[in-house]
Amino acid sequence: MAVITDADVEAFHRDGATVLRGVLSPYWIDQLTAGVEYNRTHPSEWSHWYTNPDESVGFWSDYVTWKNVPQYRAVVFDSGLAETAARLMQSTTARFFHEHVLVKEPGAGERTPWHHDQPYYSVDGDQNVSMWIALDPVPAETALRFVAGSHLWNRWFIPRKFIDHTPYADESDRYELLPDIDQLIADHPDEHRLVSFDVEPGDVIAFHYRTLHDAPGNPSATTRRRAVSLRWVGDDAVWAERPWQVSPPYEADGLEVGDPLDEERFPLVAG
Repeated sequence: MAVITDADVEAFHRDGATVLRGVLSPYWIDQLTAGVEYNRTHPSEWSHWYTNPDESVGFWSDYVTWKNVPQYRAVVFDSGLAETAARLMQSTTARFFHEHVLVKEPGAGERTPWHHDQPYYSVDGDQNVSMWIALDPVPAETALRFVAGSHLWNRWFIPRKFIDHTPYADESDRYELLPDIDQLIADHPDEHRLVSFDVEPGDVIAFHYRTLHDAPGNPSATTRRRAVSLRWVGDDAVWAERPWQVSPPYEADGLEVGDPLDEERFPLVAG
């Protein structure tokens, strides 16, 4: 199991995002690399290209393929990341929610818009963590950016479409439209802090589902930006409904709002 410090846990809870250095050995990175290549050539029905897949430049993603990609399964169940997730979440358990693969080919200009993840998901609860695992070196200037502490705002922003950055719906109830985050930071630089991290293969960026983040395109002419995100939930996770199609597009399949995610789609890996 990866060794993480009290400072790592403190940074995760304070900022909603932290980096864990050298968490995965080259063996596990090789496993994920092979898994991504298999996934690319055996996409699921939920796979999506944000550009023309026949072009060399593009941005594609897929998710919930772990049952069909043995390398993903091995990392989920055998790498020790579940125990690391439990410690970060300060949870006695870690349940696997899903994996999400995001690949930006060299020169792909598509920017990932500002958003936070939990309003996309069919899960409520504060004990959660995404582990963003880079398979290629990513300098901080082209990496994910996070608004430090935004997971503590107690605000839920309407999801945005990655393809054109438009919101899923109008404001209603607990959900509001996302403000212009770049302008907000420019207007109030003393109140908001951005964090980003240089990462090498083996590093893991861990962030809360409600931490606001974005990412630029991939300006490199030679290097792909491949990342696998493993999503975990803890003791307080329960099934939720949203006023839009959730992503991944899970069906309730008998779960009621407020039910724990105690079923085979969401395996208990630690605890």
